[in-house]
Amino acid sequence: MELDSTELTPVINRLKRAQGQLAAVTRMLQEGRDCKDIVTQLAAVSKALDRAGFAIIATGLEQCITREDASMNKKDLEKLFLSLA
Repeated sequence: MELDSTELTPVINRLKRAQGQLAAVTRMLQEGRDCKDIVTQLAAVSKALDRAGFAIIATGLEQCITREDASMNKKDLEKLFLSLA
């Protein structure tokens, strides 16, 4: 199943922010910054990636239902969802 990229603009933006946050974590490690600050930023990156993944799956579910896409069955969608858990 191919997703409609126009519906995923907010997800793309979220992933770009996460990319910037991850670069900041790398920089913080190289600079020897405080462990608490690094872990806080890393948690933010992780949460952003999780939310992006869930948004992608939700969009896929919606498109499967409205378009009756036979390329993804319930089991396939469940596996995708659980891969983020």
